[in-house]
Amino acid sequence: MSAKFEKAKLPSRHVTIGPERAPHRSYYYAMGLDADDIAKPFVGVVSTWNEAAPCNTALSRQAQVVKQGVKEAGGTPREFTTITVTDGIAMGHAGMKSSLVSREIIADSVELTMRGHCYDALVGVAGCDKSLPGLMMVMVRLNVPSVFMYGGSILPGRFKGRDVTVQDVFEAVGQHSAGRMSAGDLHGLECVACPSDGACGGQFTANTMACVSEAIGLALPGSAGAPAPYASRDAYAEASGRAVMNLLKKGIRPRDIVTRKALENAARVVAATGGSTNGALHLPAIAHEAGIKFDLFDVCEISRETPYLASLKPSGKYVAKDLYDVGGVPVVLKALLEGGFLHGDCLTVSGKTMAENLKSVRFPSGQDVVRPVSNPLSRTGGVVGLKGNLAPDGAIVKIAGMKTLRFEGVARCFDSEEEAFAAVQARKYKEGDVIVLRYEGPRGGPGMREMLETTAAIYGQGMGEKVALITDGRFSGATRGFCVGHVGPEAAVGGPIALLKDGDRIILDAEKGILEVALSKAELAARKKTWKPRKNDFQSGALWRYAQTVGSARWGAVTHPGGEAETHTYADI
Repeated sequence: MSAKFEKAKLPSRHVTIGPERAPHRSYYYAMGLDADDIAKPFVGVVSTWNEAAPCNTALSRQAQVVKQGVKEAGGTPREFTTITVTDGIAMGHAGMKSSLVSREIIADSVELTMRGHCYDALVGVAGCDKSLPGLMMVMVRLNVPSVFMYGGSILPGRFKGRDVTVQDVFEAVGQHSAGRMSAGDLHGLECVACPSDGACGGQFTANTMACVSEAIGLALPGSAGAPAPYASRDAYAEASGRAVMNLLKKGIRPRDIVTRKALENAARVVAATGGSTNGALHLPAIAHEAGIKFDLFDVCEISRETPYLASLKPSGKYVAKDLYDVGGVPVVLKALLEGGFLHGDCLTVSGKTMAENLKSVRFPSGQDVVRPVSNPLSRTGGVVGLKGNLAPDGAIVKIAGMKTLRFEGVARCFDSEEEAFAAVQARKYKEGDVIVLRYEGPRGGPGMREMLETTAAIYGQGMGEKVALITDGRFSGATRGFCVGHVGPEAAVGGPIALLKDGDRIILDAEKGILEVALSKAELAARKKTWKPRKNDFQSGALWRYAQTVGSARWGAVTHPGGEAETHTYADI
């Protein structure tokens, strides 16, 4: 037995100790372990490696280095992988219905692997949008000592003398359809926009949740910064392996780290970086795993009180590599801490508090990627919560970089993204329209698709500031313009968005937090009486099962009762 760890008190005792476990141990001998290895703590090292997209292709290499760190610190690493669905490739067709569902599958599959093999701790390495919250969710759910590590962002592409990301390619589709870009330029852009391994380079969902991983305390300080191709990521990978063994030794678990105050810190960094509206979906889901009530309105209220500091695409000028070059996420956290916006006493996976982690960080001068709190891009954060007779259960809009915060127009209703995109491509909409894109919520989609293809096409056609869009679905972090998502209750359950008709007047006011339709209660009630539920085309399989259990976007679109209903956690088996 390792001198540092009491194996008899760890979950792996169930598969390693005693004569009745001889058959179990025989499998470990078959894989090259010896008696000393079997006597050490077993650490699951999970990555979302695959060849679906560049977001994930560097993760296998990083997982190997994590394993070295675990070994050097006295543990026995056990590597496994789980799925991802990559939004950039799933976008714009029915494949996007699988995206949010994959977050739950990722969390569930890791849970089952950990439970089935009785691993004692967990290190997770993720690259693409839903894999980051999926791994953080399961860490909190299992409550074994855990460390998260982001696989890193992609390097920016270069096109005609400027940095570009995949966002530019999506918007170029709209430019091409409007006759504003040639087929040759579109092809040239697509060939250079994504030049390396790594997740999308703007402050889209992956990089937003990477910032969250440090702010919430589940990742080592600075680990979210280096782009995926950089060899310096290996040092963080090794350190993450060592860190999880330190947590195991000290008995520090995810729920010691992910507290209400830590969630508030995470929401602060989403706001301060102009992060994705998906942050308001994933933070409540992480909180749910710990039995903490933290919803869309909590995220938005924190954003309203938080200065917008980092000029990152799509709302600003810079990409993730630029943030890394000026000091990474710790610089943003330091600015927030010094400005009184961060809980410095929150524990992190370093074994130290947030304030202790940031003690030696100095805010860099001579750069404009991140502003100090005294000179923010704006006094309020990047996302705003909306409520009204059209969204009794709330909605969200990303205002970072927006010039117009109020929009009033007439509804142009579509019952699927395909219908809406076809109309946009054919330019069958006009200035002043509010495009209503419904039956795309968590239950109705099913799967709550992102609408980047449609929103990017509108922006590419030069109409981004001239129309608005509301949906019970959600948006990519790359979306910009007056685009309101997470409208609840969703159309599939008879929410007011299902009752809209072409020509209804809609009022959106991001300053007052209002989303309303100019209809009386009596008229809405009359329409509700004639409304009938719609049957979608997914009547079996994973999407059907998801639709039976998923809850509202306000609480994170979760599919199980969460920590509040637990009698014990896996860590205590």
